Amino acid sequence: MSEDTAAPTAASAFAELGLDSRITATLTALGYEEPTPIQSAAIPVLLEGRDVLGQAATGTGKTAAFTLPLIQRAALGAGVRGTADGVATDDGDDDAATDGERHGPAVLILVPTRELAMQVGEAVHKYGKGLGMRAVPVYGGQDIRRQLRALERGTDVVIATPGRALDHIRRETLALDDVRSVVLDEADEMLDMGFADDLEAILSATPAGRQTALFSATLPPRIRDLAERHLTNPVRVSIPVERAAGGALPRVRQTAYVVTRAHKIAALGRVLDVEAPTLAFVFCRTRTEVDQLTETLNGRGYRSEALHGGMSQDQRDRVMRRVRANATDLLIATDVAARGLDVEHVSHVVNYDVPSAPEAYVHRIGRTGRAGREGVAITLLEPRERRLLRNIEGVTKQKIEIATVPTVADLRARRLELTRGSLEEALLEGEDSLETYRAVVNALAAEYDVVDIAAAAVKLADERGRDGDTGEEEIPEVQLVERPRLAREGRESREPREPRGDKKGRGDREDRGGRDPRADRGSRRAGRGRQGDLDVTRVYVGAGRKSGIRPADLVGAIANEARVDSSNIGAIEIADRFSLVEVPARIAERIIDALRSTKIKGKRVTVRRDRDFEAGGRD
Repeated sequence: MSEDTAAPTAASAFAELGLDSRITATLTALGYEEPTPIQSAAIPVLLEGRDVLGQAATGTGKTAAFTLPLIQRAALGAGVRGTADGVATDDGDDDAATDGERHGPAVLILVPTRELAMQVGEAVHKYGKGLGMRAVPVYGGQDIRRQLRALERGTDVVIATPGRALDHIRRETLALDDVRSVVLDEADEMLDMGFADDLEAILSATPAGRQTALFSATLPPRIRDLAERHLTNPVRVSIPVERAAGGALPRVRQTAYVVTRAHKIAALGRVLDVEAPTLAFVFCRTRTEVDQLTETLNGRGYRSEALHGGMSQDQRDRVMRRVRANATDLLIATDVAARGLDVEHVSHVVNYDVPSAPEAYVHRIGRTGRAGREGVAITLLEPRERRLLRNIEGVTKQKIEIATVPTVADLRARRLELTRGSLEEALLEGEDSLETYRAVVNALAAEYDVVDIAAAAVKLADERGRDGDTGEEEIPEVQLVERPRLAREGRESREPREPRGDKKGRGDREDRGGRDPRADRGSRRAGRGRQGDLDVTRVYVGAGRKSGIRPADLVGAIANEARVDSSNIGAIEIADRFSLVEVPARIAERIIDALRSTKIKGKRVTVRRDRDFEAGGRD
């Protein structure tokens, strides 16, 4: 290619979007080649100071799409303090700010999890290095004194989880008077995790004339409502999910295996053996299940690591270092613990438990099939979970293939295929690598047929590859069950839902009140049901057995105060210090508002959506 027709450099490609030369030089040094679609669409608009409502999935480059323009606006618009040219350096000295005053941040970025806060903080540090930008991530699980010192020194950008941001605001250690730009990253995740009230409080504390950018993988009604309240004439930026012929997601093969709960671990091992992933994310509902599954799979010879909200930050960091160093085969995690993780080489995503929210399924499988590589999404589906699968297909507009668990014959064929591949690699290495073994073959060839010798060698290699496994049992084939409707009540009969956990600081369900609410599943037999095919959600009530709460108290309060027919109330679980009530999702807010306005057993109690049910737990 001649010099005149050479492709544009990264610097020129990003400069065309309006980015400062110091930022484009940094991007070139980092190896960036050209803007992604979300970056090309969002950066010019944000540089103009406009509000943005962006829809883009994980892995599309949206972090750079909002951090690059906003740190530039902060730097060139007096957001960076301390030097004559408008940029500053942070040498860690408490007196680093030379203007004699302490300033709040110019940019506030709100994210759902600590992992994402750290990743965005690292991105701001890298991108803003040439501008002398100071960035401070604040999140739970980190020593708050360290955050207080960093905020006291002064900063240009704060990246925070909503809970910790609100904590600092109430302590008056995070001043928002100077905020010029606010970003809500993965807004749908923050709402799913129960941060709606926190977000409202934080946004109300920022200047009215601020610039606001909201990014979300999905745009359900609650996100659009949030945007209408807090964004001013936003520019809509949407990067649609590519669809291949027939409606299948490109590069992601989606398969569901129908299996009973008793055979799920065996089925998972069988599928993993057949698929042979380079790195798989396996998602569970609770931290207890994560720990148990990790221990079981490690005992079966898989290199597995657990990741959940009950682990310390040091433990989580060590796990992620091993994952990124290709020192593990399986990362077994809860949804919340895995949110915000950016790992490029994930070949498979496995839903050990089907997510109750279709959006969670979209987020999970979005971690594979990146950068043009083919990915695989596998779901272990229990026979009675047909409704959950149907909801996911309805939201994604994708048909998920239903398959039977591989048989013992399938597994043996796959193992032989892998053995054959290993032998081919050995043959391709050349004669020198085989010289040591030729003497053995020549000696045996004097008595046996060469083909028989080779077959015996393959047999030994195959048995050794199975690590001493002496046999496999067939996993029973089962079919999906369409639940029968009860004509009199208009509801489906169903088995009780497993309790879900992974709540930071409270452990699993048994940790919350000292007793597993599964023990109380018989507390309300008559109420177990769903309204036809409508989605249900679960309401958390902050009072339980120790407060004298009985199922009848909750049914009465909901029926009388929210004016809801008792037939609409599903399963009720009562633990020592809290209760959980299943209700139709469409009237959940009405029920929550009514219960917040009344007293239960003479006391006002905390009432909200159960975050564990909707998001797999909260860090």
